[in-house]
Amino acid sequence: MAALRYAGLDDTDSEDELPPGWEERTTKDGWVYFANHTEEKTQWEHPKTGKRKRVAGDLPYGWEQETDENGQVFFVDHINKRTTYLDPRLAFTVDDNPKKPPTRQKYDGNTTAMEILQGRDFTGKVVIVTGANSGIGFETAKSFALHGAQVILACRNMARANEAVSRILQEWHKAKVEAMTLDLASLRSVQNFAEVFKSKNMFLHVLVCNAAVYALPWSLTKDHLETTFQVNHLGHFYLVQLLQDVLCRSAPARVVVVSSESHRFTDINDSSGKLDLSLLSPSKEEYWAMLAYNRSKLCNILFSNELHCRLSPHGVTSNAVHPGNMMYSSIHHNWWVYTLLFTLARPFTKSMAST
Repeated sequence: MAALRYAGLDDTDSEDELPPGWEERTTKDGWVYFANHTEEKTQWEHPKTGKRKRVAGDLPYGWEQETDENGQVFFVDHINKRTTYLDPRLAFTVDDNPKKPPTRQKYDGNTTAMEILQGRDFTGKVVIVTGANSGIGFETAKSFALHGAQVILACRNMARANEAVSRILQEWHKAKVEAMTLDLASLRSVQNFAEVFKSKNMFLHVLVCNAAVYALPWSLTKDHLETTFQVNHLGHFYLVQLLQDVLCRSAPARVVVVSSESHRFTDINDSSGKLDLSLLSPSKEEYWAMLAYNRSKLCNILFSNELHCRLSPHGVTSNAVHPGNMMYSSIHHNWWVYTLLFTLARPFTKSMAST
């Protein structure tokens, strides 16, 4: 008790009553957090009970939730014509202390992007997602945006990107989301994207390298490199290098590279075991679409691992992820055989939301 008295935690009558200097607040999706005005810090656990809480039910009739210019949630009582930063549902909070199952993972193949971010407030965070107009990229961008982050959809097709922005805004009109042009098949476009982003003088807390092509017929980019290799790997590699200083300045920050288990079914060494760079951007005679994709995904893994080694001391982590086996998306549209294969496999694959 002496320790509690010294910390100022025994001055209240009930267990749930907050000590002096503390305030109860809520996130946009109803999770309660606690602000300590004396020490200027916030935390999810109640300062006395150590419990996490969430509000129960919908807002009362006539109430609406809004966000101010600083990203803080406030509430409008249209009936009484008043505003408050105090959630009217706080009197009806419920404890949320789920026990972690001892023998299974917290998330599985059916877990959605929205469920993974449940209870997290990304207000003030800036996120870039490449290839975010559809598929995995769109679900990732939407989930971040609906949890308060400022999200940039970095896409080649601006018409589809703007349509994706509209779809997110339809779900929450206060979402901070915009589209910017990024064509990974052009190193000049990558450079222009980085220059425009830097001119905004923003932080960058999360960079999701998601965009990819699959089963393309052989072709060269404007930079005279094989298209699959440049779009899936080299373009992202260049983008990260150009934004590296912003990531470090924004630490803690994270780079997420979407790779694939198919990286296991290829190699980039010659018969003597030495690195063969010619395999990365092969000639038309030596090109096979599946191998080109697999090699680009292997490059993703190697790049992510080395990036983590170099930047983690500066507060920037890097992770490569596998989205799921035979995950159905529009990436297969370049050849009818792949379209047929993915269509037949669709009942047994993961959905976009659960990648």
